[in-house]
Amino acid sequence: MPAAPATLYVVATPIGNLADLSPRAQEVLRSVAAICAEDTRHTGQLLSHFGISRPLVALHDHNEEAMAERVVARLLGGESMAVVSDAGTPLVSDPGFRLVRAARAAGVKVSPVPGACAAIAALSVAGLPSDRFVFEGFLPAKAVARRERLQRLAGETGTLVFYESSHRIAESLADMAAAFGDERPAVVARELTKLFETVLEGTLAQLRAAVEADDNQRKGEFVVMVQGAADDEAAKIAEGRRLHARLKEYLPPSTAAKLAAELSGAPRKLLYGG
Repeated sequence: MPAAPATLYVVATPIGNLADLSPRAQEVLRSVAAICAEDTRHTGQLLSHFGISRPLVALHDHNEEAMAERVVARLLGGESMAVVSDAGTPLVSDPGFRLVRAARAAGVKVSPVPGACAAIAALSVAGLPSDRFVFEGFLPAKAVARRERLQRLAGETGTLVFYESSHRIAESLADMAAAFGDERPAVVARELTKLFETVLEGTLAQLRAAVEADDNQRKGEFVVMVQGAADDEAAKIAEGRRLHARLKEYLPPSTAAKLAAELSGAPRKLLYGG
């Protein structure tokens, strides 16, 4: 007789401070047949720190589609397994989605083991509205695509949450200032839970200047949070500017402004003047 399906545990790991690996997470990692890891070397060091010895299975962006079928077969055979990422909660801008979807489709129980998540940790200390927020993960690496994405978000009224890398943080802040306005309040959280943790607040213009002026503020891993558009009128203007910027590529500026105003409800003079 085949064994009963087991459980796939989605286990959050520390984003910097190893003490943030919960006792329950340690217990689960010790108990499973194997652990699916984004980088087996990185996870191996984490396990070694806690005296945990379990087989590791590489599961990352390049092989997840193929590996999901094999892992699900083991789960259906009665072996409980865990999935972790290099840091934080799996699936949140990290691998694991395809595996979880395949496991659920096969009727396998999927259970979360909560813990660190950089986006939530950053939002909890930002002092920005947190009753509604939009998590955007990493912006596109290419400038044109990044700016288009930001323009689409300019009218969003919830707090915007982004991940960013050290070599693009300055460019991204500049593009955010251009899309949302220099005076939009924002917070940049860097190296959370680590030795050089910093949380900077100010307008997008101020944060851009601070990051550009200090080499240290361009090192590490970043969460950028931007306060949403203030009200419906601000949202209309932001959408009008986005439409105008695209339409004037194909139409005379005055015609583009008139059409953008009709579609968005923003004042035509403001769009044409901007």
